[in-house]
Amino acid sequence: MPSPTGSVPALSSAAATIFSIGIVFLGYWGVHESAKWRLSEVTVVVFALVGFACLGLVPWMATRPVATETSDAGIRVARRLFLAGVAAIWLAVALSVVA
Repeated sequence: MPSPTGSVPALSSAAATIFSIGIVFLGYWGVHESAKWRLSEVTVVVFALVGFACLGLVPWMATRPVATETSDAGIRVARRLFLAGVAAIWLAVALSVVA
């Protein structure tokens, strides 16, 4: 069953929006500070980078070639990457508040 019309642009723009929110968070949080990093700070950055990688792959996976015209395998993978990216970014935000 094919995906609904407009799902690729919607998924791509949502990934770009969350990506930009994550960049703003890292800028506000203080990645640029020169003090020695603790383990909790490294963990926050690792989760954020994993989230950025997942979100950056969303448009590429959503627009990749598929076997048949009606296959939505690329969209399904892109949706999972989007979910993983959002979860990783918000986990990084939550860890930065707690730690």
